[in-house]
Amino acid sequence: MNLTEIPVKQVNGVSALKAGELHAFGISTVNDLIEYYPYRYEDYRLRSLVEVKDGDKITVQAKIMGVPVLQRYGGKSRLSCKMVAEDWMFTATWFNRHFLRDQLTAGREIILTGKWDQRRSQLTVSESEFPDKGTVRSGSLQPVYSVGGNITQAWMRKSIGQALLQYGEMIPEILPQELLDEYKLMARKRAIQRIHQPQDNEEGQSARRRMVYEELFLFQLKLQAYRAMNYERMDGVCHEFENSTIREFVRSLPFELTDAQKKVELEILQDMRSSFCMNRLLQGDVGSGKTVIAAIALFAAVKSGHQGAFMVPTEILAEQHVRSLSKLFEPFGISVGLLTGSVTGRRRKDLLGSLQMGLTDIVVGTHALIQEDVFFRSLSMVVTDEQHRFGVNQRSILRRKGFNPDVLTMTATPIPRTLAITAFGDMDVSTLSERPKGRKPISTYWVKQDMMDRVLGFISREVSQGRQTYLICPLIEESDKLDVQNAIDLYVMMGQAFPDFKVGLLHGRMTSAEKEEVMRGFYDNEVQLLVSTTVVEVGVDVPNATLMIIMDADRFGLSQLHQLRGRVGRGEHESYCVLIADPKSEVGRERMKVMTESDDGFEVARRDLELRGPGDFFGTKQSGVPEFRIADMVSDFAVLETARDDAARLVREPSFWTSPQYGPLRSFLKREQILQGELID
Repeated sequence: MNLTEIPVKQVNGVSALKAGELHAFGISTVNDLIEYYPYRYEDYRLRSLVEVKDGDKITVQAKIMGVPVLQRYGGKSRLSCKMVAEDWMFTATWFNRHFLRDQLTAGREIILTGKWDQRRSQLTVSESEFPDKGTVRSGSLQPVYSVGGNITQAWMRKSIGQALLQYGEMIPEILPQELLDEYKLMARKRAIQRIHQPQDNEEGQSARRRMVYEELFLFQLKLQAYRAMNYERMDGVCHEFENSTIREFVRSLPFELTDAQKKVELEILQDMRSSFCMNRLLQGDVGSGKTVIAAIALFAAVKSGHQGAFMVPTEILAEQHVRSLSKLFEPFGISVGLLTGSVTGRRRKDLLGSLQMGLTDIVVGTHALIQEDVFFRSLSMVVTDEQHRFGVNQRSILRRKGFNPDVLTMTATPIPRTLAITAFGDMDVSTLSERPKGRKPISTYWVKQDMMDRVLGFISREVSQGRQTYLICPLIEESDKLDVQNAIDLYVMMGQAFPDFKVGLLHGRMTSAEKEEVMRGFYDNEVQLLVSTTVVEVGVDVPNATLMIIMDADRFGLSQLHQLRGRVGRGEHESYCVLIADPKSEVGRERMKVMTESDDGFEVARRDLELRGPGDFFGTKQSGVPEFRIADMVSDFAVLETARDDAARLVREPSFWTSPQYGPLRSFLKREQILQGELID
């Protein structure tokens, strides 16, 4: 029996009631308990008052010198007493610890922990203990865990200590000796014990370093094994198309491809010609030209005798893609269909029949594409746009509509390399880092709410010159809970401020037909000011729009702000983004600063990851980003890269799959069902 199979209630002192409470922390087994790592340590090592600085939290051993003085006020109390440590006289002060007065007898030794006030020679005591009463914490580093409810720090420390005492000898080594030697890593048994019970900071850091590497290495091993298996299967669609046919299509485009687009096009077409299943992530900044790359891939699939599917998150975006793709493909006799929730009745039935018979070559749609009654004659290319907006299961269902089709996943949220390696380590990653020719930078400004009159003047100037403006709000209607601008009130206000201009309103509660009517009016410049929620964040393309106003901008994440900013700057005119915000937090102020300093999506994304952390970066918990027990994707990035390279190298070695020394790693993979290909798809 291994530690993952032993219930946590087998640990002495863990009752059935406590075991139930531990489940809330994800702790069910002994293994879960000993791998519940502290997030920091309390330092109870004794310090000399000669070396400490003002404001330090310190632990000192002292002798009680005077009579304690107790003051009471308003139901609270303050207890003070003179102490001496190494000939240094100081005052120790406790708040609301009046019961200690009788224990503070002159000449008695005491150990004090608290905040040091250098100017007053005073220690505000948070914890105190008497050596003559037995066990003391002083001289040690004490782990601090995430706890709550009836689970206290003291109980958690005691229970983990007991688990290590009972089962510590059963902790297995997972990493092969070659990796332990190469990086001078602690043995696993010692590392787990020392993470919970370090003798000093150095030992605690060494233990953490070992377990961080292991966690990242095992995660990458799953991904790399899956990739290796995918390449070996060779059971995908081997597309056959003529280079001259692709060149003819590329020459027909109304613009020239950038060097970055040509490079990515070559990578994708090479994948499509091979017999393994392409699984490629195409990431690029707003307006970098990802859609045309998708069009080339879909064109190649159709010219190989197959069909393509293009899944997007919103109906507006689906309708826009159908218009643009139909225009590109029409000279080549390729048919494009639209399938969204609004396509019903006879139209839907005809489209489904056409797809099943192979009469429709390419279908663009929302999650309506993954409904049970949607069948293809020969689906060989699946493109998913803004993939993080779809759950893992939704993407997987679409893939299963064909027989191992190639998959191209696109995102206009530039993903920092840290996150790409972690969340998409099972994919090949292509990047469009080049700004398309003629694409101008967008000037970004941050103003406070009290400058709204100047913003209105700015809007008036732009619209009077024939341009158009977006105004984005976080909410649709007024909220009692949030003091932020809402779209309906702003729509009314803009109508009053600009009676000579046409103002449109767009939000998520409108029907698809209503949204389409408003967007068509904005696209045709019949609507000059569009007040909207973030429904316009993705993909809407209006070249004449030159001004983006974002209300309460500090309520949005950096990547979302950058996406919204990318709705303008798509035409020949100078474009601007104005962030209106009075941020209350340092993070909010930092976001505004980053936006005004950079219009590089990858730099913005990197800062967003630092400010928000990986869990919230995509704004969804279905993004495939793991929650690590001890590793941190940002601060441990160098270890992440090393672990990925080591895992990739190891799974390529034939001995990995046969040698006894790699048995524990193969067991780990089998337990995670990697060998059956059941990794998150």
